[in-house]
Amino acid sequence: MSELKNIMRIEGGVPLNGTIKAQGAKNAALPVMAACLLLKGGSLTLDNVPDLYDINTMKELLKSLGVNVKDLGANKVMLDVPENISHEAPESLVRKMRASSLVLGPLLARCGKAVMPLPGGCSIGSRPIDLHLKGLVQMGAKIEIKSGVVYAKADKLRGRRIYLDFPSVGATENLMMAAALAHGETIIENIAREPEIDNLADVLMSMGVPIDLEGTGCVRIKGIDEVHSGSDKVIPDRIEICTYILAAIMTGGQVTINNIIPDHIDAILAKLEEAGAKFKVNKDSIILTPVKRLHAVSFRTMPFPGFPTDAQSPMAAALSIAKGTSLIEENLFQARFLYTQELNKMGANIDIKGDTAIINGVESLHGADVKATDLRAGAALIIAGLAAQGVTQVSDMVHVWRGYEAIDAKLKSLGARVELLD
Repeated sequence: MSELKNIMRIEGGVPLNGTIKAQGAKNAALPVMAACLLLKGGSLTLDNVPDLYDINTMKELLKSLGVNVKDLGANKVMLDVPENISHEAPESLVRKMRASSLVLGPLLARCGKAVMPLPGGCSIGSRPIDLHLKGLVQMGAKIEIKSGVVYAKADKLRGRRIYLDFPSVGATENLMMAAALAHGETIIENIAREPEIDNLADVLMSMGVPIDLEGTGCVRIKGIDEVHSGSDKVIPDRIEICTYILAAIMTGGQVTINNIIPDHIDAILAKLEEAGAKFKVNKDSIILTPVKRLHAVSFRTMPFPGFPTDAQSPMAAALSIAKGTSLIEENLFQARFLYTQELNKMGANIDIKGDTAIINGVESLHGADVKATDLRAGAALIIAGLAAQGVTQVSDMVHVWRGYEAIDAKLKSLGARVELLD
């Protein structure tokens, strides 16, 4: 993707109106792209891959390992994998994105060894990969960490029963990919149940891996000697969908969002309905109609199917102008409330007490110069700016480009007055 500008200028107070289509899910695309590393000659073709910084980083990481990445246009990508690939992930790319850790499982299973620096990503608190490593060790890997670099070896991973201490999405994905080439059957219990897990399972099955997702927080995978070429489609991005839903509500607009899977956003829709939002959900779309003002609601972030932590900050922006006092308890990432200081610059009244945000709704927000502290914080500030009176400038947009494809163009298509500045 081309270099994008780092400041968004927003003239607020304009109701959004029109129709947009949801992008492919970043958090689904990254693991299914990493799954191509299981191939020993062959290709993985993926449709609905969003054009994002994080996706570009994963493409560059795969290229550095020897994968031939072909952009076929219309958000379609072919990952062509030769018989010989590198097992060493370069630090310069891994440090850019925590999801780089997703190459560890497939590399170890495919090559018998992997070298990977500990990854970077958003500044939203500690997100260790201990569960990833613990599971791989249980499958027979020998792992050492020296000077911030993971060295993993395994002549042949062995299938076994693994219980995750926490339903980590990344650990579930890494272990599923490792299990695809392990000897025997792997049973992973207390897995993450996010839709992205189902998407990865579909991709692995398209490559010939027998998988049984039992629907009870458990997955069974029968390891095979070699996977074959496969293809699939990346699911819609439920967090992007929620962001535009909240933008429409905050501005009092009427917006239709196509290419959605309603079951993926049940928790958010339930809270919005409780808050007084008006919408109609169809098979693959949602239509938002204007409401004067939301009512306060309270919730805690939880693993799926609970309220997603990634939608917490945009929801807080919407509740900042709701009637009454809302409480948000963040149970997953301890530094995810940094954005509230920026919202308060716009007139919001948010206090942080430990892991809880106390949001005292105000009548309206006003424009200000604010800074995106992470990906979802940036989205929250943008939608707050859309609803605010006056001009808002959101800097450090580099975070936003990690997860939102053409957000400026989509907002303009809905009538928003936004422009990008150097």
